[in-house]
Order: sequence, then C-alpha cells, then structure tokens
Amino acid sequence: MIIINVKENESIDKALKRFKKKFERTGVLKEIRKRSYFEKGSVARRNEVLRARYRQHMADKENNS
Repeated sequence: MIIINVKENESIDKALKRFKKKFERTGVLKEIRKRSYFEKGSVARRNEVLRARYRQHMADKENNS
C-alpha cells in the first residue's frame, strides 16, 4: 500500500503528483499490463533479445556519432 503524508499547507495537486510519481516507481501498472495476457516463454525471451539488440544498436549509433 502506498502512503502519502500530506504536509501542512500543501495543495492537493502537489500531494496527488507525489502519489502518482511514487505509484509509477512501484511498477504496479506495468505488472498488471504484463499479466493481462499470457505470453509463451520462448516468445518472451525472443522479445527480450530483440529489445536488448535494439538498445545496443541505439547506444552504438549514439557513441559513433
């Protein structure tokens, strides 16, 4: 459970913004989306390799420029 202590004279907007940041950092929403459908292990590994390859390509491209 995420707990946000609202400070004195703090606007609701700021407290809500802090809550949203904290919630985003927990990764709950990402996990829910990931579990919303089943992905075979082989497909998950392939996607992970493709993402890693893409990230490496972009890093190489940035370093060579």
